[in-house]
Amino acid sequence: MKPRLTQEALVFRALAHPVRVAILETVRRRPVCVCHLAAVLDCPQAYISQQLATLRRAGLIEGHKDGAFVYYKARDYSILGMIDLVTRYLGRVPGDASTGADRVEGCACPECSGEATPAKGARG
Repeated sequence: MKPRLTQEALVFRALAHPVRVAILETVRRRPVCVCHLAAVLDCPQAYISQQLATLRRAGLIEGHKDGAFVYYKARDYSILGMIDLVTRYLGRVPGDASTGADRVEGCACPECSGEATPAKGARG
């Protein structure tokens, strides 16, 4: 008999990819858009969108639309504690790999171009 894929397995599966972990590290500080993630992680937007879909299916992130942009954030920031736990287990300092730069060259969103106030729903 084949075991059912539980919600727990979906979460672990989502965390088993380095780009998805990097996305979660990037949204640690504030919600960000796809173009920001693509610029920070140096990946095509379509690829980032695929990874975001996996994180959404696992219930790890959520997005909100603001004009033409969708800003993504962790649905529950306790998942970052789990990432920190693994980081400490590996002998590293949590947050050292954070990629949440405030403004990123190559990102066209209002936040990076200086045309808007910080995204609604920012953690803080």
